[in-house]
Amino acid sequence: MRDRDTTGMFVISLDFELLWGVRDLARLDHYKPNLLGERAAIPALLQLFDKHKIHATWATVGFLFCESRDELMRSLPARLPSYANPRFYPYANLEEIGYDESEDPLHYAPSLIRLIKSFPGQEIGTHTFSHYYCLERGQDVDTFRADLAAAVSVAKNFGLTLESFVFPRNQYNLDSVSVLREMGIKSYRGNGASWIYQPRSQDEESLFRRGARLLDSYIRVTERNCHSLQGYHEYQYPINIPSSRFLRPYSPRLESFERLRMRRILSDLSYAARNSLVYHLWWHPHNFGVNLENNLGFLSQILHRYSELRETFGMESLSMREVAARVLANGMS
Repeated sequence: MRDRDTTGMFVISLDFELLWGVRDLARLDHYKPNLLGERAAIPALLQLFDKHKIHATWATVGFLFCESRDELMRSLPARLPSYANPRFYPYANLEEIGYDESEDPLHYAPSLIRLIKSFPGQEIGTHTFSHYYCLERGQDVDTFRADLAAAVSVAKNFGLTLESFVFPRNQYNLDSVSVLREMGIKSYRGNGASWIYQPRSQDEESLFRRGARLLDSYIRVTERNCHSLQGYHEYQYPINIPSSRFLRPYSPRLESFERLRMRRILSDLSYAARNSLVYHLWWHPHNFGVNLENNLGFLSQILHRYSELRETFGMESLSMREVAARVLANGMS
């Protein structure tokens, strides 16, 4: 067993957003089964995490904390973004959503947040209040700051202090990271180093980059995407804990390539354990909303490998908050 300061770290973060995260992309009639299925996927994931002693960060959209439409309307940020593209604006027609979680399970999730909170090792972080886009035209630092303040406020109603952050669509720059520091956020999930993972606005995205990322899930287009946190000091908050791999959901059309997808993940996870690096896996709960058994089976194999690496190399499962706390405690310099 290696010294705990030099063991590999396995980090899992989930972007918990329900309809707020896909409202500008997916047709509701097509994607609704994923969103409703999320309500079965989350308890199943929590049970699986508990079985394998997995600590995870659930980056949660602030809207989901609200108990009712009245509370949601009272909780809106003091300043709202003026996106050039109106489909990014989440505040239009809020009066048309359901009144509460029982009436509208696509827009509210306080019961699921309480469930996550009840499981050991599960951190609730933030995915902004409104699924805010930091690189889209029409937003600015002031409206992002107001959005994050609203997220912090609604989380306090659950007795939560938000310390970890995930940028919606992985969009960020130095200005947005500086706002995290102002608001007391201690860690965020950054992007991989390759150009195919660099932050872009929707207009700057391309089919070629998307295709390269898809291919990278099966064969090595980029490097292993395992990271070192050496060199950070407590005054450098927020800590960037870069993503290593998006856990793509099971697809019947790509079933014949599942072995390649698994090998890609297990190889890099093992590399991180052997070399005392961080491996950061992420996905959305709604990715597991359909084909739940296939997705849970795939994840179970990953967690089983992690359990082996924990025994052999001392690899640890840590939430993003715990990673940041470790940096502070150890002064990884």
